[in-house]
Amino acid sequence: MSSLWYLVRSDLHRHSGLRGFKGFLRGWFQPGFRYTLLWRFVTYAKTPSPIRFIFRILLRRYRMKYGFEIDKEAQIGEGFYLSDHIGPVVIGPIKIGKHCNIAHSVTIGRAHSKGERGRPTIGDRVWIGTGSVLFGKIQIGSNVMIAPNSVVNFDIPEHSIVIGNPGKIIEKENPTKHYIVYTLEEK
Repeated sequence: MSSLWYLVRSDLHRHSGLRGFKGFLRGWFQPGFRYTLLWRFVTYAKTPSPIRFIFRILLRRYRMKYGFEIDKEAQIGEGFYLSDHIGPVVIGPIKIGKHCNIAHSVTIGRAHSKGERGRPTIGDRVWIGTGSVLFGKIQIGSNVMIAPNSVVNFDIPEHSIVIGNPGKIIEKENPTKHYIVYTLEEK
């Protein structure tokens, strides 16, 4: 598991390459980074403490203010980018890989119907567009772009684009090349 500070630095850098203390101050005023930072602090600290309690209060406040909601059981890799556009984002207790982008009005959660029970697992370098819905026990491969307003309840192979409702898969080499930027791996 990565250290908390590396995760925070990696998340901050995804916001236009921000680094250092000045970058942190600029990032604090971006809703997506602010919420992600507080979520990381709350989920990383497992033992009760006054600081964790304060972070939980702040996280609840910003959940109500921005409409972002990430389950405390979610596992999110480094370089997570939550869009700074205020709007509902609901992420259930799922697993998300490294360097993923989530736009506003996205819902990712479990399915409850017979044969469809389960939660999505999302690979590395996945871009999820505005208004998309992902649900069920599905595997999203690495380097995948999910176009805005797509509905996904099926597995998606690596190096693909998904478009529409119902979603249609189009194979494409490196579809997120110009969408997943400012990763700490790039130097």
